[in-house]
Amino acid sequence: MAKPVIGLSTYLEPSVRWGVWDLPAAVLPAGYHRLVQHAGGLATLLPPDDPEQARAAVALVDGLVISGGPDVEPERYGAEPHPQTGPAYRERDAWELALIEAALATGTPLLGICRGMQLLNVVLGGTLMQHLPESVGHDGHCGPPGVFEHHEVKPVPGTRLSEVLPEAMAVPTYHHQAVDRLGRGLLASAHAEDGTLEAVELSDGSGFVLAVQWHPEAGEDLRLMEALVAAAQSL
Repeated sequence: MAKPVIGLSTYLEPSVRWGVWDLPAAVLPAGYHRLVQHAGGLATLLPPDDPEQARAAVALVDGLVISGGPDVEPERYGAEPHPQTGPAYRERDAWELALIEAALATGTPLLGICRGMQLLNVVLGGTLMQHLPESVGHDGHCGPPGVFEHHEVKPVPGTRLSEVLPEAMAVPTYHHQAVDRLGRGLLASAHAEDGTLEAVELSDGSGFVLAVQWHPEAGEDLRLMEALVAAAQSL
């Protein structure tokens, strides 16, 4: 049986050095494609494109991962920027929002990671908390620059997430923002000990749409990606 193809959103960096070259490049940490491969999928990278091409891109894959990255532009959810909110990446926002909309419209299995969870919430009309109190290096959500922290998350019983991850567990994490008001049709499916929302899913259980605030690609637990691969395989 052929392996399901899992598309991974990437991001465009204006200057990336390798060897003698310093050029614009579409990049993604290797942990993402390795996680897909170890979970039994065939990873393919989706470089940024015109949002009108999102449905065509999603049609080429069996499952979709929206990767982590910078803050979502507050204008996307009707807010003014917080002093701690990072610079806008409008082209990436537009592309990944369009990918999520295409996946939802076509029933393509979807896994959002960190920023991907926040974008899913925004697509469905939700809002974000732009800066968690004491978030950098104090409450376990974000370590020093470039260093993942770990904290415990507790799945909500009876959710799809709890079927995949039934127990409380420590997860790798790096974020200073979080979901505030839930988007339409979304259900909270995990929380951190401080109450921060750590996972969401579609409340009606239709298809596979799941998103987590942590970074499974930075750990060794394959279960989330295995669940996405299994959902993609079953189509």
